[in-house]
Amino acid sequence: MVSTPLRWAIAALFFLSGFAALVYQVLWVRELGLLFGSTAQAAALAIAVFFAGLAVGGWFWGRMAPRVRSALAAFGALEVAVALTALGHFFLTDLYHSLYPALYALAGDHPVADQALKAGLAAVILFPPAFLMGGTLPMMGQFMVRVVGRLSTTGTALYALNTFGSAVGALAAGFALPMLLGFHGAYLLAIGIDLTVGIIAIVLARRILARAGESAPSSTPSPSPASAAASVARWPSLPPRMVGVIAFASGLATLGVEVLWTRLFAQVLQNSVYTYAIVLVSFLVALSLGSLMANALARIQRLPPHGVLGVLLLLSAVVIAASPWAFHAATDGLNYVGAGAGWREYLAAVSATAIAVMVLPGILLGAVLPYLLRAVEASRPEPGRIIGQLVAANTSGAIVGSLAAGFVLLPWVGVTGSLLVFAAVYPALVVWLIWGSSAPIPWRLAGATPLAAVCLALLVWHPQGLSVSRLDPTAGESLLDVREGSHATATVVQRGDHRVLRVNNYYTLGGTTSLESERNRTLIPMMTHPDSRHVFYLGMGTGITAGASLMFPVERVDVCEILPEVVELASIHFAPWNNGLFQDERVTVRAQDGHHCLRHASHRYDLIISDLFTPWKAGTGNLYTREHYQVARERLADGGLFVQWLPLYQLTERELGSIGRTMQEVFPQVVAWRGDMFPTGSILALVGTEADVTLDPDVLVRHGRALAGNPDLPAPLLQAVSLRFYAGNVGLSEVFDDYPVNTRNRPVVEYGAPRSQRRVHTGEARWVIGAELGSLYEALSRQVPPHRDPYLSRLQQREQGYVHAGRHYYHYRVLGRHGHEELAGRHLDAFLRLTPFEAAPSPTPEETGSRWEE
Repeated sequence: MVSTPLRWAIAALFFLSGFAALVYQVLWVRELGLLFGSTAQAAALAIAVFFAGLAVGGWFWGRMAPRVRSALAAFGALEVAVALTALGHFFLTDLYHSLYPALYALAGDHPVADQALKAGLAAVILFPPAFLMGGTLPMMGQFMVRVVGRLSTTGTALYALNTFGSAVGALAAGFALPMLLGFHGAYLLAIGIDLTVGIIAIVLARRILARAGESAPSSTPSPSPASAAASVARWPSLPPRMVGVIAFASGLATLGVEVLWTRLFAQVLQNSVYTYAIVLVSFLVALSLGSLMANALARIQRLPPHGVLGVLLLLSAVVIAASPWAFHAATDGLNYVGAGAGWREYLAAVSATAIAVMVLPGILLGAVLPYLLRAVEASRPEPGRIIGQLVAANTSGAIVGSLAAGFVLLPWVGVTGSLLVFAAVYPALVVWLIWGSSAPIPWRLAGATPLAAVCLALLVWHPQGLSVSRLDPTAGESLLDVREGSHATATVVQRGDHRVLRVNNYYTLGGTTSLESERNRTLIPMMTHPDSRHVFYLGMGTGITAGASLMFPVERVDVCEILPEVVELASIHFAPWNNGLFQDERVTVRAQDGHHCLRHASHRYDLIISDLFTPWKAGTGNLYTREHYQVARERLADGGLFVQWLPLYQLTERELGSIGRTMQEVFPQVVAWRGDMFPTGSILALVGTEADVTLDPDVLVRHGRALAGNPDLPAPLLQAVSLRFYAGNVGLSEVFDDYPVNTRNRPVVEYGAPRSQRRVHTGEARWVIGAELGSLYEALSRQVPPHRDPYLSRLQQREQGYVHAGRHYYHYRVLGRHGHEELAGRHLDAFLRLTPFEAAPSPTPEETGSRWEE
């Protein structure tokens, strides 16, 4: 007999096992997203391989569990083996980076071959530890059921404990560990936990064996007490085939519903690493509570297991079918959750919404699988074997459900229709339960017929009235088109005379309202490069920015946009403005992860333009890391420019400083260009080059005349128009020296930006726009004035004055907006005197100096 304190110690080990497993899973999915590209296909591939390992491991080790001398020692050995195989992650990812170019070249540019390569690496990295993890629950179940008692109550408690450990692990991996330890440190922590759990379990197993005198509690099945055996045998067991099918279908629907709920929440949340973690944790907590519910139901012996299972299945159908309406009610019709709230208040609002929408359905969904242990208990199966079989069936269904939800149902019938399809799974199972019972056929027909009708109704029902996008009628908005795809929900919205492209309801990717700004993202860098023939675009949006490159004599334009839904809508609805982007033979548009495209490109580019990326959105922070910029520098041709456009209206000084500091770490020279002269919604380009790259003012003239189709345009005019956008030499200044470098291991932007966004809403921080941006421009001009800027070494004194003119014009716009008319007028006077629009002598030192501090 095992003492109560020892049972609690073993329970703690199993909790820690679940904790480490979810830390692994979160980090593996992220790492493989970086390797393969952060696409829905890459994430699905990682999850599918991981779940496949769990399924095969559950089946294999479940069959082995009754044969081992000590299931607790076997559990410990599996935990140690998980840790050891997980260590291979570091070696295998480095090997992948070394071998992938050669393997990709052999396979050719064929998507099937590329996916096979990725699947092979994912299997090598994920399958071994997942296979071993799949055996931990069957082994622990084999041990604890023999020690504690009945299969259903002990098994459901173990399932609840392990799932709750997983929820805590997901919480830690989402909120604390990456910034405290870095991703490598978090991964090593999970390995250390598994090693510790495994060694302690082996030591405890040896002590138990020694006390038992060579007779381990788990080695020989001990009969249940007579009263327990009689109560268990009171109700017949479900047929094994039926149990397997229900376990499979439960996994299919549960994971499919999780995918769909996550998509729903993406329409109303910040979509940062934190909000995704809250949604995942809420779901896991619900599943854990569902296991406790199954445990409570299993203790009520007078309830027939078949009937209880049927009720659980029907209630699951009801809550899944109702969840789209519940979500719209909880969010007041897709309103942004926690708008204007501070950081803690925002997290509380997101958590409350997740609990309101997910927990009740999740409890019912989570109760089905563990309650199957009660439904088979009468047959007195081996604990480890039956638990392993259920894990294998359920996890196999989870693979099918997640893939079907993301890649078949969502594009086909949308979120609401997909949820109704999964809701229909449950009454279909109840129909099978009724038909497989021993009741007379008339009774079976009477029970099964209405449920079959309900199942059919759910499949064919096309509900109306639930919107997929929140519109603002006061701004004249109407929905033109929508794509609910595997990656995102993308919409084209008509706003008066303009149209905009949105993703997940609140992320605007551009539109005709900002034509000049979008084209400037191409025109400004291409005007400065002497001969940009090969151009790469990381991100596309409407295609207006990339389309502007076709105004130059380019030979090759590669565009990578991660969202296929965006590519489709841009090609249909923005053709009049993207300059034939989708018809030009020089252009290749790929719906792929931009970093992955760039990393594995077979040639070099004169110009790499990285689009505006929301810094707090999960995954986009990787596009601001040192590793990404190193890849970009490697892909540049001699004299090439890497252009990182930044949405200053979404960046605080902390994030801007970190991005700038990170680029300084990689590029020998970093200069800044304004994308506009807006006093509020400003954008800025940080341009990384080699040290010897300089700006040729004659290139500005040549490009300007070619674009205008007028070879007689005056050179000073064209130079002034371009040089007013130059903001300064960042690399030689000290403006970003005190900020941390953003790396994949310590992603300070991705984890800091969501908090900064909330701080701005509460007035604790400010975006780098208006006066804050003006101060940055002044610091750059003061520390590296144009006449000492090596990038501007070819400019004459008057041409340097055009740079100062742009700074004065920005101050004029900002001061005028805030009502400082007199000071704004002085800056306007300086701007006019420094530009060639009126006859004027060369500027004096006083005129080129700063008046911002006045």
